[in-house]
Amino acid sequence: MPTVAPLDLDGHCIAAVFLDDVPHFALADGAIHRLDHGHKTVQANDGLLAAFHDAANDRLITGGEDGKVFAVTAGGNAAELASAGKKWITSVAAGPQGAVAYASGKIAFVRFADGKAREFAHPRSVEGLAFSPKGMRFGVARYNGATLHFPAADGKPVELEWAGAHTGITFSPDGAFLVTTMQENALHGWKLADGKHMRMSGYPGKVKSLSWSAKGKWLASSGAPAAIVWPFSGKDGPMGKAPLELGTRGNAMVTSVACHPSQDVVAVGYDDGMVMAVRFTDAKEVLLRRPGKGAITSMMWDRQERRVAFGSAAGDCGVIDISA
Repeated sequence: MPTVAPLDLDGHCIAAVFLDDVPHFALADGAIHRLDHGHKTVQANDGLLAAFHDAANDRLITGGEDGKVFAVTAGGNAAELASAGKKWITSVAAGPQGAVAYASGKIAFVRFADGKAREFAHPRSVEGLAFSPKGMRFGVARYNGATLHFPAADGKPVELEWAGAHTGITFSPDGAFLVTTMQENALHGWKLADGKHMRMSGYPGKVKSLSWSAKGKWLASSGAPAAIVWPFSGKDGPMGKAPLELGTRGNAMVTSVACHPSQDVVAVGYDDGMVMAVRFTDAKEVLLRRPGKGAITSMMWDRQERRVAFGSAAGDCGVIDISA
Protein backbone atom coordinates (compact mmCIF):
# COMPACT_ATOMS: atom_id res chain seq x y z
CA MET A 1 0.00 0.00 0.00
CA PRO A 2 1.42 3.43 -0.90
CA THR A 3 2.21 5.69 2.04
CA VAL A 4 1.17 9.35 2.27
CA ALA A 5 3.20 12.09 3.98
CA PRO A 6 0.53 14.77 4.59
CA LEU A 7 1.07 18.53 4.69
CA ASP A 8 -2.00 20.34 5.98
CA LEU A 9 -1.91 23.94 4.71
CA ASP A 10 -4.43 26.75 4.95
CA GLY A 11 -5.59 27.79 1.48
CA HIS A 12 -6.09 26.74 -2.13
CA CYS A 13 -3.12 24.87 -3.65
CA ILE A 14 -2.48 26.07 -7.22
CA ALA A 15 0.58 23.91 -7.96
CA ALA A 16 2.21 20.85 -6.40
CA VAL A 17 5.60 20.20 -8.03
CA PHE A 18 9.02 18.70 -7.47
CA LEU A 19 11.98 21.08 -7.77
CA ASP A 20 15.34 19.29 -7.46
CA ASP A 21 13.30 16.32 -6.16
CA VAL A 22 11.96 18.41 -3.26
CA PRO A 23 8.13 18.72 -3.12
CA HIS A 24 6.89 22.33 -3.35
CA PHE A 25 3.31 23.53 -2.88
CA ALA A 26 2.29 26.96 -4.23
CA LEU A 27 -0.79 28.42 -2.53
CA ALA A 28 -3.20 31.12 -3.69
CA ASP A 29 -1.78 33.60 -1.13
CA GLY A 30 1.61 33.40 -2.92
CA ALA A 31 3.38 31.36 -0.25
CA ILE A 32 5.47 28.46 -1.59
CA HIS A 33 5.75 25.66 0.97
CA ARG A 34 8.29 22.85 0.69
CA LEU A 35 9.11 19.64 2.52
CA ASP A 36 12.90 19.85 2.73
CA HIS A 37 14.08 18.28 6.03
CA GLY A 38 11.07 19.90 7.65
CA HIS A 39 8.37 22.32 6.49
CA LYS A 40 9.80 25.57 5.03
CA THR A 41 8.17 28.54 3.29
CA VAL A 42 9.12 31.35 0.91
CA GLN A 43 6.83 34.17 -0.25
CA ALA A 44 6.60 34.90 -3.98
CA ASN A 45 3.56 36.80 -5.34
CA ASP A 46 1.13 38.75 -3.19
CA GLY A 47 -1.87 36.73 -4.40
CA LEU A 48 -1.04 33.87 -6.80
CA LEU A 49 -3.19 33.36 -9.91
CA ALA A 50 -1.10 31.17 -12.23
CA ALA A 51 1.81 28.76 -11.99
CA PHE A 52 3.71 26.69 -14.55
CA HIS A 53 6.33 24.02 -13.96
CA ASP A 54 9.34 24.79 -16.18
CA ALA A 55 10.76 21.27 -16.40
CA ALA A 56 13.73 22.23 -18.59
CA ASN A 57 15.05 24.66 -15.97
CA ASP A 58 13.67 22.87 -12.88
CA ARG A 59 11.76 25.92 -11.66
CA LEU A 60 8.21 27.10 -11.02
CA ILE A 61 7.05 30.21 -12.89
CA THR A 62 4.33 32.13 -11.02
CA GLY A 63 2.14 35.15 -11.79
CA GLY A 64 -0.29 36.99 -9.57
CA GLU A 65 -2.51 39.83 -8.45
CA ASP A 66 0.56 41.96 -7.69
CA GLY A 67 1.39 42.12 -11.43
CA LYS A 68 4.67 40.27 -10.94
CA VAL A 69 6.21 37.15 -12.47
CA PHE A 70 8.54 35.07 -10.31
CA ALA A 71 10.83 32.12 -10.90
CA VAL A 72 10.99 29.85 -7.85
CA THR A 73 13.82 27.32 -7.64
CA ALA A 74 14.65 24.58 -5.16
CA GLY A 75 15.90 25.78 -1.81
CA GLY A 76 13.34 28.57 -1.62
CA ASN A 77 14.80 31.10 -4.04
CA ALA A 78 12.11 33.37 -5.52
CA ALA A 79 13.45 35.79 -8.16
CA GLU A 80 11.30 38.42 -9.84
CA LEU A 81 11.45 38.07 -13.65
CA ALA A 82 8.97 40.69 -14.82
CA SER A 83 6.29 43.14 -13.77
CA ALA A 84 3.13 44.42 -15.47
CA GLY A 85 2.54 47.24 -13.01
CA LYS A 86 -0.79 47.07 -11.22
CA LYS A 87 -2.39 44.65 -13.70
CA TRP A 88 -3.03 41.04 -12.75
CA ILE A 89 -0.93 38.30 -14.33
CA THR A 90 -3.51 35.65 -15.23
CA SER A 91 -1.45 33.07 -17.15
CA VAL A 92 2.21 32.01 -17.35
CA ALA A 93 4.22 29.50 -19.40
CA ALA A 94 7.85 28.57 -19.97
CA GLY A 95 9.47 27.75 -23.29
CA PRO A 96 12.77 26.95 -24.99
CA GLN A 97 16.04 28.79 -24.28
CA GLY A 98 14.79 30.12 -20.95
CA ALA A 99 11.92 32.13 -22.46
CA VAL A 100 8.87 32.86 -20.30
CA ALA A 101 5.42 34.02 -21.44
CA TYR A 102 2.87 35.80 -19.28
CA ALA A 103 -0.48 37.44 -19.88
CA SER A 104 -2.25 40.46 -18.50
CA GLY A 105 -5.62 41.49 -19.93
CA LYS A 106 -5.44 41.51 -23.73
CA ILE A 107 -1.64 41.42 -23.90
CA ALA A 108 0.70 38.44 -23.96
CA PHE A 109 4.36 39.11 -23.15
CA VAL A 110 7.39 36.99 -23.93
CA ARG A 111 10.50 37.55 -21.83
CA PHE A 112 13.68 36.06 -23.28
CA ALA A 113 16.52 34.70 -21.17
CA ASP A 114 18.53 37.93 -21.70
CA GLY A 115 15.73 39.92 -20.02
CA LYS A 116 14.38 41.52 -23.21
CA ALA A 117 10.61 41.29 -23.66
CA ARG A 118 8.07 41.57 -26.50
CA GLU A 119 4.36 42.39 -26.35
CA PHE A 120 1.60 40.75 -28.39
CA ALA A 121 -1.76 42.54 -28.26
CA HIS A 122 -5.06 40.74 -28.89
CA PRO A 123 -8.63 42.02 -29.44
CA ARG A 124 -9.94 40.10 -26.41
CA SER A 125 -8.38 38.91 -23.16
CA VAL A 126 -5.63 36.28 -23.26
CA GLU A 127 -6.88 33.23 -21.34
CA GLY A 128 -4.08 30.69 -21.68
CA LEU A 129 -0.47 30.38 -22.90
CA ALA A 130 1.74 27.53 -24.09
CA PHE A 131 5.04 27.18 -25.93
CA SER A 132 5.49 24.68 -28.72
CA PRO A 133 8.07 21.97 -27.90
CA LYS A 134 9.60 22.56 -31.36
CA GLY A 135 11.09 25.93 -32.23
CA MET A 136 10.38 29.30 -30.69
CA ARG A 137 6.66 29.78 -31.05
CA PHE A 138 3.86 30.10 -28.56
CA GLY A 139 0.10 29.79 -28.57
CA VAL A 140 -2.56 31.98 -26.99
CA ALA A 141 -6.03 30.72 -26.02
CA ARG A 142 -8.59 33.45 -26.60
CA TYR A 143 -12.23 34.05 -27.44
CA ASN A 144 -13.17 32.22 -30.66
CA GLY A 145 -9.95 30.23 -30.99
CA ALA A 146 -6.19 30.38 -30.63
CA THR A 147 -3.34 32.47 -32.04
CA LEU A 148 0.20 31.23 -32.77
CA HIS A 149 3.05 33.73 -32.52
CA PHE A 150 6.73 33.52 -33.45
CA PRO A 151 8.28 35.84 -30.85
CA ALA A 152 11.87 35.67 -32.16
CA ALA A 153 10.81 36.71 -35.69
CA ASP A 154 8.47 39.27 -37.20
CA GLY A 155 6.24 36.79 -39.03
CA LYS A 156 2.48 37.15 -39.12
CA PRO A 157 0.64 35.23 -36.39
CA VAL A 158 -1.39 32.17 -37.35
CA GLU A 159 -5.08 32.44 -36.40
CA LEU A 160 -6.96 29.23 -35.54
CA GLU A 161 -10.68 29.94 -35.34
CA TRP A 162 -13.38 28.04 -33.45
CA ALA A 163 -16.44 29.73 -31.95
CA GLY A 164 -16.58 29.95 -28.15
CA ALA A 165 -14.39 30.90 -25.22
CA HIS A 166 -11.07 29.04 -25.09
CA THR A 167 -9.59 29.06 -21.59
CA GLY A 168 -6.43 26.93 -21.65
CA ILE A 169 -3.97 25.61 -24.24
CA THR A 170 -1.41 22.86 -24.79
CA PHE A 171 0.79 21.57 -27.63
CA SER A 172 1.33 17.84 -28.13
CA PRO A 173 4.91 16.78 -27.25
CA ASP A 174 5.73 16.32 -30.97
CA GLY A 175 4.33 19.76 -31.83
CA ALA A 176 1.84 18.30 -34.34
CA PHE A 177 -1.37 19.15 -32.47
CA LEU A 178 -2.75 22.07 -30.49
CA VAL A 179 -5.55 21.50 -27.96
CA THR A 180 -7.57 24.07 -26.00
CA THR A 181 -9.91 23.74 -23.04
CA MET A 182 -13.18 25.61 -23.46
CA GLN A 183 -15.64 27.49 -21.28
CA GLU A 184 -18.23 24.96 -22.41
CA ASN A 185 -17.68 21.33 -21.38
CA ALA A 186 -15.36 20.43 -24.25
CA LEU A 187 -11.87 20.41 -25.70
CA HIS A 188 -11.02 21.60 -29.19
CA GLY A 189 -8.00 20.58 -31.23
CA TRP A 190 -6.22 21.50 -34.43
CA LYS A 191 -3.82 19.44 -36.51
CA LEU A 192 -1.24 22.13 -37.20
CA ALA A 193 -0.01 20.73 -40.54
CA ASP A 194 -3.37 21.28 -42.26
CA GLY A 195 -5.57 23.08 -39.70
CA LYS A 196 -7.99 20.14 -39.40
CA HIS A 197 -10.37 20.44 -36.45
CA MET A 198 -10.83 17.94 -33.62
CA ARG A 199 -13.92 18.17 -31.43
CA MET A 200 -13.66 16.45 -28.08
CA SER A 201 -17.00 16.96 -26.34
CA GLY A 202 -19.48 15.13 -24.13
CA TYR A 203 -17.92 16.09 -20.78
CA PRO A 204 -20.37 16.60 -17.90
CA GLY A 205 -18.11 19.27 -16.39
CA LYS A 206 -15.45 21.81 -17.38
CA VAL A 207 -12.01 20.44 -18.24
CA LYS A 208 -9.51 22.08 -15.86
CA SER A 209 -6.59 19.62 -16.09
CA LEU A 210 -4.72 18.09 -19.06
CA SER A 211 -1.67 15.83 -19.15
CA TRP A 212 0.18 14.24 -22.10
CA SER A 213 1.45 10.68 -21.76
CA ALA A 214 5.21 10.02 -21.84
CA LYS A 215 5.48 9.63 -25.62
CA GLY A 216 2.59 11.97 -26.43
CA LYS A 217 0.35 9.19 -27.73
CA TRP A 218 -2.41 9.99 -25.24
CA LEU A 219 -3.93 13.13 -23.72
CA ALA A 220 -5.57 12.65 -20.31
CA SER A 221 -8.22 15.09 -19.14
CA SER A 222 -10.45 15.88 -16.15
CA GLY A 223 -14.10 17.00 -16.22
CA ALA A 224 -15.94 13.66 -15.94
CA PRO A 225 -16.44 10.87 -13.37
CA ALA A 226 -13.46 9.17 -15.08
CA ALA A 227 -10.18 10.36 -16.59
CA ILE A 228 -11.01 10.83 -20.28
CA VAL A 229 -7.90 9.82 -22.27
CA TRP A 230 -7.83 10.66 -25.99
CA PRO A 231 -5.66 8.73 -28.49
CA PHE A 232 -3.15 10.84 -30.43
CA SER A 233 -1.04 8.05 -31.97
CA GLY A 234 -2.52 8.28 -35.49
CA LYS A 235 -1.75 11.05 -37.94
CA ASP A 236 -5.20 12.61 -37.38
CA GLY A 237 -5.16 12.34 -33.58
CA PRO A 238 -8.45 11.40 -31.91
CA MET A 239 -10.67 12.13 -34.93
CA GLY A 240 -13.18 9.30 -35.27
CA LYS A 241 -11.81 7.45 -32.24
CA ALA A 242 -13.33 6.90 -28.81
CA PRO A 243 -11.35 7.90 -25.70
CA LEU A 244 -10.40 5.60 -22.85
CA GLU A 245 -12.36 6.16 -19.64
CA LEU A 246 -10.11 5.33 -16.69
CA GLY A 247 -10.76 5.30 -12.94
CA THR A 248 -14.53 5.65 -13.28
CA ARG A 249 -16.38 6.45 -10.05
CA GLY A 250 -20.12 6.89 -9.81
CA ASN A 251 -20.15 9.57 -7.14
CA ALA A 252 -17.07 11.73 -7.80
CA MET A 253 -15.63 13.92 -10.55
CA VAL A 254 -12.04 13.88 -11.79
CA THR A 255 -10.44 17.26 -11.10
CA SER A 256 -6.73 16.62 -11.84
CA VAL A 257 -4.68 14.26 -14.03
CA ALA A 258 -0.92 13.64 -14.19
CA CYS A 259 0.56 11.11 -16.61
CA HIS A 260 3.48 8.93 -15.47
CA PRO A 261 6.92 10.10 -16.73
CA SER A 262 7.70 6.91 -18.68
CA GLN A 263 4.79 4.43 -18.57
CA ASP A 264 1.24 4.52 -19.89
CA VAL A 265 -0.18 5.17 -16.42
CA VAL A 266 -2.10 8.21 -15.15
CA ALA A 267 -2.53 9.55 -11.63
CA VAL A 268 -6.17 10.59 -11.25
CA GLY A 269 -7.33 13.07 -8.57
CA TYR A 270 -10.99 13.51 -7.64
CA ASP A 271 -13.19 16.20 -6.14
CA ASP A 272 -13.33 14.31 -2.82
CA GLY A 273 -9.53 14.22 -2.47
CA MET A 274 -9.03 10.62 -3.56
CA VAL A 275 -6.05 9.77 -5.82
CA MET A 276 -5.75 6.64 -7.99
CA ALA A 277 -3.18 5.38 -10.49
CA VAL A 278 -4.66 3.66 -13.55
CA ARG A 279 -2.91 1.75 -16.34
CA PHE A 280 -4.00 2.51 -19.93
CA THR A 281 -3.64 -1.05 -21.33
CA ASP A 282 -6.02 -2.87 -18.98
CA ALA A 283 -7.53 -0.07 -16.81
CA LYS A 284 -5.99 -1.69 -13.68
CA GLU A 285 -6.42 0.65 -10.69
CA VAL A 286 -4.28 1.20 -7.61
CA LEU A 287 -5.58 3.36 -4.77
CA LEU A 288 -2.88 5.93 -3.92
CA ARG A 289 -4.78 8.05 -1.40
CA ARG A 290 -8.14 7.78 0.31
CA PRO A 291 -10.59 10.71 0.13
CA GLY A 292 -9.54 13.82 2.08
CA LYS A 293 -10.36 17.52 2.27
CA GLY A 294 -11.05 19.44 -0.94
CA ALA A 295 -10.80 18.63 -4.63
CA ILE A 296 -7.37 17.63 -5.95
CA THR A 297 -6.07 20.66 -7.91
CA SER A 298 -2.51 19.67 -8.88
CA MET A 299 -0.27 16.59 -9.03
CA MET A 300 3.21 15.75 -10.27
CA TRP A 301 5.44 12.65 -10.38
CA ASP A 302 9.08 12.83 -9.26
CA ARG A 303 12.04 11.93 -11.51
CA GLN A 304 12.52 8.54 -9.88
CA GLU A 305 8.85 7.76 -10.64
CA ARG A 306 8.33 6.72 -7.01
CA ARG A 307 6.47 9.67 -5.54
CA VAL A 308 3.47 11.85 -6.44
CA ALA A 309 3.09 15.34 -4.94
CA PHE A 310 -0.52 16.53 -4.67
CA GLY A 311 -2.44 19.59 -3.53
CA SER A 312 -6.11 20.31 -2.98
CA ALA A 313 -8.50 23.26 -3.03
CA ALA A 314 -8.59 23.11 0.79
CA GLY A 315 -4.79 23.07 1.27
CA ASP A 316 -4.81 19.33 1.95
CA CYS A 317 -1.41 18.59 0.39
CA GLY A 318 1.20 15.87 0.62
CA VAL A 319 3.46 13.31 -1.04
CA ILE A 320 2.46 9.76 -1.95
CA ASP A 321 5.30 7.21 -1.95
CA ILE A 322 4.28 4.33 -4.20
CA SER A 323 7.52 2.36 -3.60
CA ALA A 324 6.56 1.76 0.04
